[in-house]
This record gives sequence, C-alpha cells and structure tokens, in this order.
Amino acid sequence: MTFKDPRAGALARLASLAADETRAACLLALLDGRAWTAGELARHCGVAASTLSEHLGKLVGGGLLAEERQGRHRYVRIADARVAQLVEDLTAHIAPDAAERPRGLRQSGADSAMARGRTCYDHLAGRLGIAVTDALTAHGFLRQDTGFALTDAGLDWFGALGVDLDRRGRRPLARACLDWTERRPHLAGAAGAALCRHLLDQGWCVRVGSSRAVKVTGAGERALAELLGVDTASLR
Repeated sequence: MTFKDPRAGALARLASLAADETRAACLLALLDGRAWTAGELARHCGVAASTLSEHLGKLVGGGLLAEERQGRHRYVRIADARVAQLVEDLTAHIAPDAAERPRGLRQSGADSAMARGRTCYDHLAGRLGIAVTDALTAHGFLRQDTGFALTDAGLDWFGALGVDLDRRGRRPLARACLDWTERRPHLAGAAGAALCRHLLDQGWCVRVGSSRAVKVTGAGERALAELLGVDTASLR
C-alpha cells in the first residue's frame, strides 16, 4: 500500500510558480522590499505588459505576491517576510558558476554594487550585511553558535541606538539568512529589518538608483566605525 503525502500537490504548485524565468525575475526584483508597478516590472523583465500581467496573476493567486491598486496603477510586492526568505534561500542554492556572466561593463558594475551591499527584502546583505553581522557577533551583541540570537547586551545596544525592536509578532527577532554572494549567513528577522531601516533613515546608507544595491555614505562610514568598529574600505 502506498501513501502520498497530501502536501505534495500543494508543494508542486508552489514550486511551479518560480519555475519560469520571467516570474523568477519578478521575485528577485521585488526582494528590494518596495512595491513596483506592473509596467516597471515588465520593462525590467523585458516582456510585454500583457505577458507580465499574466505572470503576476499567477504569483498573486499563489500567495507569493500581494497586490495593491491606486487609481489606474497596479502595484505588487512580496507578500511577506516568509516569501522573501524562501526566494533568498532558493537563490543561495544556485552554484556560483551557474549564473550567466555579466553582459558588458554596465551589468558588471551593477553586479559589483549588489555584491558590496544590498537589501535582502528588508535587511542588509552582501559584504555590508556580512560585515555588520560579524561586528555584532564580535562585540557580543549577537550569538551564532546555537542559531542567531540577540544577547542581553545586544538588546541594550539596539535600545541605546534608538532602534525599536518589535517583539509582538510571529517573526523571529533574529534569524540567519544565507547570503547568496558571500555564501555566509547575515542577520535577518525583526532586528535585521529594524537595523537596515535605521541606517537608511539616518542617511548612513543610500540606495543606488532603482536597484536593491545600497552604499555606505561618509556619515555611515564614521557611524559604523564608531558603533561597531566596521572597516568600510572593502565596501566602497
């Protein structure tokens, strides 16, 4: 007698949503945590608006994207942090030599900027995310030996920085997220999101164009060096 797990069909349907290059490109673009219009995503993916609309319908229907309408504009975004984690975890499984090589200097420059620092949905990633995570660990604010967890000293540090940590929801306070360029975990969860938001609000990091890439400003270099002893030379 055979027994098929009743979740098998649902898992297959979920996996099929990402098993298309255009839909995968949409999910990766939306990892910047912002809402995009259908037209912006169509141009980004290089497909017709009608084609993109069909793909968005599947992603929204499958629960991976959330849709908002303002007037005649249709906006979509990643449904929640769990979806962002799923996409980032899948991306981290891609072998480094499996991705396409950059097409020209512009694409190569964009890839380099993403590797230096970027947002992974709502927290920091790339070399910047790793540097901040390592510094938090070195100062005893974050533990990585038994999974990611903020220490009491870490909670005090966030409080002294004026960063409010929302511990009321179901989202974990600290979570390891495998960085797909560095192949090491960086800080995610509510603490990672709050810290990223604080750096952007303070002007210590700024977004690079319309991409997920971020760069550290002069004020940010001084703040990170003072607060965590981060050497930002490799992040320029």
